[in-house]
Amino acid sequence: MLETRRLSIAIKRSPQNPAKCSNQTWRELMPTLAADQEAPLPESAVTAREGWLRLLTGGLQGLLLYVLYFSATSDWWSPANQILFAPLLLVSLFAPILLIVSLGHLRRRPASIWLAIAAVIIASLGVYDIWRGDTAASTLSSRGNVSFPSTLLVFFLAIGFFIAHSLLLSGVQDKRHIARYATHFENAWKLIIQLGFSYAFVGVLWGALFLGALLFSLIKLDFLRDLLEKSWFAIPVTTLGFSCALHITDVRPAIVQGIRSLLLVLLSWILPVATLIVLGFLVSLPVAGLQPLWETKSATAILLGAAAMLVVLINAAFQNGEVSSAISRIVRISARLAALALLPVVALAIYALYLRVHEHGWTTDRIIAASFLLVATCYALGYAISVFHPVWMRSVARTNMATAYLILVELLALFSPLFDPARISVNSQLARLRGGRIAAAEFDYEYLRFQGARYGREALEQLLQAQGTDAETIRRKAQAALMKKNRWDKQEGASVSSDQLSRNITVWPKNERLPFAYTSQQWAASDQAWQLPTCLRSPQSKCDAFMLDITGDGKNDILLLPAEKHVSGAIFVEGADHSWWLFGTLPLALTGCDSFREKLIAGDYRLEPVRTRQLRVGNQSIEVHKQYRSSNVTCPSE
Repeated sequence: MLETRRLSIAIKRSPQNPAKCSNQTWRELMPTLAADQEAPLPESAVTAREGWLRLLTGGLQGLLLYVLYFSATSDWWSPANQILFAPLLLVSLFAPILLIVSLGHLRRRPASIWLAIAAVIIASLGVYDIWRGDTAASTLSSRGNVSFPSTLLVFFLAIGFFIAHSLLLSGVQDKRHIARYATHFENAWKLIIQLGFSYAFVGVLWGALFLGALLFSLIKLDFLRDLLEKSWFAIPVTTLGFSCALHITDVRPAIVQGIRSLLLVLLSWILPVATLIVLGFLVSLPVAGLQPLWETKSATAILLGAAAMLVVLINAAFQNGEVSSAISRIVRISARLAALALLPVVALAIYALYLRVHEHGWTTDRIIAASFLLVATCYALGYAISVFHPVWMRSVARTNMATAYLILVELLALFSPLFDPARISVNSQLARLRGGRIAAAEFDYEYLRFQGARYGREALEQLLQAQGTDAETIRRKAQAALMKKNRWDKQEGASVSSDQLSRNITVWPKNERLPFAYTSQQWAASDQAWQLPTCLRSPQSKCDAFMLDITGDGKNDILLLPAEKHVSGAIFVEGADHSWWLFGTLPLALTGCDSFREKLIAGDYRLEPVRTRQLRVGNQSIEVHKQYRSSNVTCPSE
């Protein structure tokens, strides 16, 4: 390109007679110019072959995810092997994406080793996540006979493998164990923009599909709407669209680089505003005092958010560390001030967390916050040092690299047995109880049940054997917590007395009475307690009971409508042993419908025979019940 520039200068100098240029100059420059025109450099080294492989990978990922989705609703997974479902799901989610972003950038051998290591890490963390989780407490999402991985694990796996892949790819490109920061910067930001645009592409794709379905619905053609509701279509379309978008953004690196540059420039001009706000907050503290800050009970989270904002904006100004001469003076000054302000902000967050832990002990959230604060402290110290370096913000690059490795170590520790927040927090809470720092009656047993995972449930079982002072209170409350099926259940596990239950429930018609076997039954201790109306478990709740022969066996059944409009009504039938059991629930829309309740009280209803036949298999008769959709159930008209 240097020779081309010399040629243009020569022509400019002799516009009337280019031939005056020496023959030697033309002979030297013309071959170079011809080579520039005939062999332009490609935008990307990624070929069409990688594009087809990426589409194939996306299609296979969709197929595998559909098989797992289908198996989750069937009887494929028994209690003995259901722990394998979550690891397979996680590997199916992450491994194909890692393969797609590796194609064209990593050779076959390094890519194979990287994918194998990643799959082992993902599967191991998935197995531990299910093993430690208390599925009975519904801390994990469940469908059918399987348990899904926790949301936190999925979220932080995405962050961890984003960092790890960027570090690995940069090292391979520079052929060094630790690559140059500029290489890390380019790869990380390229991957961020690729993923962001790929998610946006999938969203727009589905928007177009839904719009098409609506258009066809206008002419009474519902085939596309029905197709979009099929999981065998929706899942592969999503994965194929995502893989296609990743490939398209990869073959146009110049466009990605332009978007990145524009985004960082815009963000860098937010830095002066953010710096002014944070400095104003710090200057106001001596006047307002710290007490209002602590009274929010969320000071740590807010201060961490402010620290994260400063870190992002400082990096937006710093970029790859090689553009300092092109940065505006006000942005350069703001970056230095923000780096200095970061240290007191993080110090305040640490002190706020210390106060909460000192008063209430460690919890899962506080342990995760502590890990964030460790990362924030590394940023704060490194950036503060960079302020005093003769070269503008020189230490930022080294700080970012060191902190990236720290984050990877922290994530592995937090989601493995090494530093499991649930285990540590349960031990901390038990130490407070046994050390007398909190009264047995005020101790949060529900925390152990619903946030302590496996370790919390085991701790409650140990508390059932408590001896000594307050042992009776500890055993009673531990038993109550173990019997609860969800964290919103306010009862302590003991059934409401028969007399209290009779007062809680108004029976219709007025001349009817609830059977003694029904009111004396231990409802709160049943396996279905979480599905029951709260009036069966709490003395403060009310219900209306309607005596109806719903099953058509000649005996009255009980339709129970709770006063709370957010709780479903329930139907109870009497068994052969005179015990009562939950037959089914009503749509939630009917519980909150006043006209539905009023019509039942007035007797404005009729019982219609069910026309479903029984299925007899061997010596057993099976009742087949019609399933309703809440959207199809409406409140009766007045």
